[in-house]
Amino acid sequence: MRPLEGLLVLDFSIFLSGPSAALRLADMGARVIKVERPDGGDLCRQLYISELELDGESTLFHSINRNKESFAANLKDADDLSRVKELLAQADVIVQNFRPGVMTRLGLDYDTVRDINPRIVYGEITGYGHAGPWVYKPGQDLLLQSISGLVWLNGDADRPPTPFGLAVVDLFTGAHLVQGILACLVRRGTTGEGGLVQVSLLESILDFQFEVLTTHLNDGGKLPQRSAINNAHAYLSAPYGIYTTADGYLALAMGSIPVLGELLDCPPLLAYTDSATWFSRRDEIKALLVEHLKAQPTRHWLGILEPQDIWCADVLSWERLLQHEGFKVIDMVQEVARDEAVKLDTLRCPIRIDGKILKSRKGAPRIGEDTQRILSEFAIN
Repeated sequence: MRPLEGLLVLDFSIFLSGPSAALRLADMGARVIKVERPDGGDLCRQLYISELELDGESTLFHSINRNKESFAANLKDADDLSRVKELLAQADVIVQNFRPGVMTRLGLDYDTVRDINPRIVYGEITGYGHAGPWVYKPGQDLLLQSISGLVWLNGDADRPPTPFGLAVVDLFTGAHLVQGILACLVRRGTTGEGGLVQVSLLESILDFQFEVLTTHLNDGGKLPQRSAINNAHAYLSAPYGIYTTADGYLALAMGSIPVLGELLDCPPLLAYTDSATWFSRRDEIKALLVEHLKAQPTRHWLGILEPQDIWCADVLSWERLLQHEGFKVIDMVQEVARDEAVKLDTLRCPIRIDGKILKSRKGAPRIGEDTQRILSEFAIN
């Protein structure tokens, strides 16, 4: 039995942040019903991150809405809204990520829903919270990466601010919402009352930077200094970075520069005995490593460094990663299916419960495919 079996989640959210939270609840056993418009459904159905589609919809939608049911409802229609409220009366959790004010206008704000069902845990994602000049600004991942200062940590010093190549803000915010929902469910088990869980994209991506922002807040307001050579962390000293080798790349994390000099047979590095210089002369040290490491293939350097417990790694392409035994042994890929003709390979939930991997073959639903069955099951007219 999965830990959330028996819980009913109504997922009103769209795009990535909210649906990713509802997906994780589904992976852990909750029944998730996606409430969406009859005419087009979740806008993510047509949000393409490549030209690849499946059954007329984006693979992104299929991957982030697997293991859910679909209930079609026009929330501006009185009859449909009434049916949704009857569902809410029997639900445990609601997830929504609309801009502030939208759910209030629809009559589905927290106070209204709590009156319908005092035990419900109401999960809400906004872009920037409910106050301030950014309240109605689009809560889009790249915009949040930029506003939050995150992009100033990436890329070499002479390059422009560099964003992550992933929707990192959306996914971290979804994870934070799940944490809050689970905490409220635990509290409900004691008090019998639900609660309101609020997270914002802005607060989540700021929390993601807590390590370096804390440094900035306590070191006199100094700004991060990105390395001009192989920058990988604006606050860490040499050798931290990724280096070109004769046939690929080598990642080097924290480590003693003189020790590296001995192991790599690079005499110039032996002069940096003062660890303070590993930061103050960071680019100088990295330049020496750049020239030295390109002389031999990655495997050669790994064969020297790994036996000495130096923190290093090959830099794998996805093609090489998927063929590696280190990837195969964790069994991360699963096949999900809408039906026998519509199948998708995707990644499973990364959480294990009692040593068991959490997989489900149920694919993303078509718009409203479960509406009539749900109405019948919950005795809703």
